[in-house]
Amino acid sequence: MNQEGVRVRSARDYLKLAGKGMMMGAADAVPGVSGGTIAFITGIYEELIESIRRCDLQALRILFSQGIGACWRHINGTFLVTLLSGIIISLVTLARVVLYLLDNQPVLLWSFFFGLILASVWSLVRHVKGWNLNSNLTFLLGALVAYVITSMVPGTVSVTPWTLFGSGMLAICAMILPGISGSFILLLLGMYAPILAAVKGFEFVSLALFVGGCVIGLISFSRLLSWAFHHHRRMILALLGGFMLGSLNKVWPWKYTLSYTLDRHGEAVPLLQRNVFPSAFNELTGLPAQLWPALALMLVGVVLVLVLDRNTGGSSGH
Repeated sequence: MNQEGVRVRSARDYLKLAGKGMMMGAADAVPGVSGGTIAFITGIYEELIESIRRCDLQALRILFSQGIGACWRHINGTFLVTLLSGIIISLVTLARVVLYLLDNQPVLLWSFFFGLILASVWSLVRHVKGWNLNSNLTFLLGALVAYVITSMVPGTVSVTPWTLFGSGMLAICAMILPGISGSFILLLLGMYAPILAAVKGFEFVSLALFVGGCVIGLISFSRLLSWAFHHHRRMILALLGGFMLGSLNKVWPWKYTLSYTLDRHGEAVPLLQRNVFPSAFNELTGLPAQLWPALALMLVGVVLVLVLDRNTGGSSGH
């Protein structure tokens, strides 16, 4: 750590960090999987939250009083830019592969993420020191909230400046929470298609309102999370572990689609789905359940988390 409390990294460390950003970008491409989960698995979650929190008025005061270099160190700028670069590279390249698999091998892809998140629950909650009634109830509350959210029927809201701004705030807050997907929140609000349409149609005013909501939400929510980690670490870890457990409802591999919506290309994508057993999946869809390959990929996801947990010491910033 340097005098600003920022971790000192080598060039090799930053290359690894970019790779973690790419993993986050690939996860965010899948509605129902959170990049925040990947950040936690790879041991950078708390550093990410703390670095975002530092992008505030104090950073501006340091910029004008001490210069760009001091401000850059204060906000951990190299960390943020490296991570963001990895996310962007992934969205341009790796995310396309993930979306292809989501279309063509959904059972196998969901199986991998199911194993990944299941093991992540263990990786997280084992660092909760001194479980008691309050932390147990908080864990159960988090699981219930995530389960209810991932079971909700998507709705529609009118597209106004306020809903564009508000949906940006909610989506970005969900995106940095392990277990809750920002793109899925947009889907629930009925804002997924309007935002994609705004991107496709270069509707700069709508996009500016949405991005503005994202920026305000990210800076505000990161401050809340940073405070919670510093003052109620046990409770926030229990809550986030619950979120991850409840989100398994969304990533269950065998789903029967009840209704569809249209994406930006005018193609039908699943909107409302029901989880079923592998045998029922085969009967309802006529598709192979791929049980053994699916279980094998679940195991791969579990092992990957265990390896990452061992290499990072299970830490997420401390």
